Amino acid sequence: MQNNWYRLDTAALIFPAITRRDWSNAFRVSACLKEDVDTAILQQAVDALRPRFPSYYVTLHKGVFWYYLEESREPVRVQNDYAYPLTFMSSRELRHNCLRVLVYKNRIAAEFFHALTDGHGGSVYLCNLIARYLELKEGIAIPRGGLLRDLNESPPPEELEDSFLKNAAEVAAGRREEPSYHLHGVREERGFKTLTTGIVETQALLDAAHRYGVTVTALLAAVMAESIIAMQSEERPRRRQRPVKITIPVDLRRLYGSRTLRNFSLVLNLGVDPRYGDYTLEELCRSIYHQIGANATPQNMAGMIAANVQPQQLVPLRLAPVFIKDLVMDAVYRRSGESGGSLNVSNITKLPLPEEMLQYVERMEFIIGPQRSYPNNCSVMSFGGKTYINMIRNIRQSELERRFFSRLVELGIAVEIECNRR
Repeated sequence: MQNNWYRLDTAALIFPAITRRDWSNAFRVSACLKEDVDTAILQQAVDALRPRFPSYYVTLHKGVFWYYLEESREPVRVQNDYAYPLTFMSSRELRHNCLRVLVYKNRIAAEFFHALTDGHGGSVYLCNLIARYLELKEGIAIPRGGLLRDLNESPPPEELEDSFLKNAAEVAAGRREEPSYHLHGVREERGFKTLTTGIVETQALLDAAHRYGVTVTALLAAVMAESIIAMQSEERPRRRQRPVKITIPVDLRRLYGSRTLRNFSLVLNLGVDPRYGDYTLEELCRSIYHQIGANATPQNMAGMIAANVQPQQLVPLRLAPVFIKDLVMDAVYRRSGESGGSLNVSNITKLPLPEEMLQYVERMEFIIGPQRSYPNNCSVMSFGGKTYINMIRNIRQSELERRFFSRLVELGIAVEIECNRR
């Protein structure tokens, strides 16, 4: 029997080309239940989701002209979560499965190779996995709607489409950006990633953002920018400094009404140039907030989409063998893929779960790994009145976390700290 296969979506095309031995672009969504997880029942839930979410149960393969995803011949096996988050996904692993489901005591985590989907798609999968697990374990009926899908239905075509192709402008936006300042430090041995989680009251965070007249995302990005500016100023004189910009992903489904569960987000690099003078936190908040408003428009994002779509439609590139495409994409990524931002602040807003599930779920989190060229990243998710701010790094230095969380405390936001190392 021939397996189904999928073309990589527009955003996913670059991920296989830029993966390295010590770096794979992956992310994690997880939930902690109020009781320890029954692994056998969770395996049943994982298997039950496969017909409804086929594009996640796939393997990565290298063709003559393009990489592609093929339906996996093997099941996704539930594994014990024995190490640090987002351990390296090797090419050998990706040829077997591009999705991991991991368990540690009461925590269920799903880790995705980014070629499959983005944070929204990963969240939809996790919520449906938890719903099916609870139905099997607790014998309850959970209503479908919103994030939760009817597992008896076939996946509609719009969930599997490449929505970039439908929404590209006729003219592409330019890619040129001045390189931003990147943090640096001594790399951890054996690829270890330190995860520091700051847990805050969501209302306190909202109150602080409202005092500055901005969103939570803008506030967190401004505090992050302020921290990085201070670190750069201690390292080099003003005339030799670089811009400090925070990379903020934009979920394009909201702008274009897409229902796709594949990748459909783009990033904006937003911030300031410290060479022009000093900035107060209020000025940073206002600047980043208005930059988001000015740039995250359907028209502007359509131009950015076109910048990604149009090159893949060029005949010379389409006819080039995959190893040539790898070289081209790697060169483009090194020049413009990460150079424009200092690090990510990726915020998944509250996931609306039905009341039937809420009594069983304690917390939910979102973690993105460090990028290839900068060692720190930040991801945020709110659940149950708490906001979980996950700061991950692959270097030993913890100065950024110290400055960032200390500043939140100065703003009147109490922070409870957790860390995966002592």
